[in-house]
Amino acid sequence: MSDATTAPTTAEQLRGEIVRRYESLSKRLQQIGRYILDEPNDIALETLAVIAERCGVQPSAIVRFAKSFGFDGASQMQRLFRDGLINNNAALGYSERVRQLQETTSAEDAKPADLLAEFVEGNTLALKNLLQTVSAADMKAAVEAIATAGTVHVVGFRRSFPVASYLAYSLLQAGKRTIFIDGVAGLAMQQVQAMADDDLLIVVSFQPYAEETVAIVDAVAARGIKVLAISDSLVSPVAKPASHVLQVRESEVRRFRSLSASICLAQALVINFAFEASRGGATRKRAKPR
Repeated sequence: MSDATTAPTTAEQLRGEIVRRYESLSKRLQQIGRYILDEPNDIALETLAVIAERCGVQPSAIVRFAKSFGFDGASQMQRLFRDGLINNNAALGYSERVRQLQETTSAEDAKPADLLAEFVEGNTLALKNLLQTVSAADMKAAVEAIATAGTVHVVGFRRSFPVASYLAYSLLQAGKRTIFIDGVAGLAMQQVQAMADDDLLIVVSFQPYAEETVAIVDAVAARGIKVLAISDSLVSPVAKPASHVLQVRESEVRRFRSLSASICLAQALVINFAFEASRGGATRKRAKPR
């Protein structure tokens, strides 16, 4: 018996249902749900056997997943994503293109210039994919959240640290009251305890997610304070509690992951905020000294 009375009619509706019901799904179905959210083009283009192999499940599990969302079978669910590809004139899926890149550039005797070309091509794919994972509505909501916040707090540890520090620096340069949560002396949690109700936390985190980052997001979200998450999945532990999520899929070349798309997104956020501030938009709220 289906858990959903009516099957979603668009890929966007299905993604929303997966995010909404994610915590209630079994571990196996969560694997499939996350793969659908992260690799929608694969769902549209690949066979059930290939999708099952990449998800690490049996094909029957994907059929069970589809039926739990009201579909008659997996092919009906795949058709939603296939229709989206046709409507958007999309080419091969991001993951498939990256896999093809890895297959053609895996020679051990590559020259330095060849390695540079690999990283350039990988990052180019990631940057193009950013236009697929972040919509105009996503950007508008994120910029408005920054503009209306009394103070913006930014956190990101380990691999995410460069993106978080760039965001904090650039927002300060753009005239926004910003606090960078650096966690010096292990005081990260104490730093966020001083946040006000009208503040905003921007969190940057990618798999494997730093435990201290997840703890901070949970604590802030529990207080009802808005969280803007920049992460690699809509169901990551920092995205689930967030008010707004911007999904970024970075390239990985020879096991080295880039930050080019994340930095590009951070730059676009700041410049959009600067434009909004210079126009004196109606949604802008000037922070008062506290």
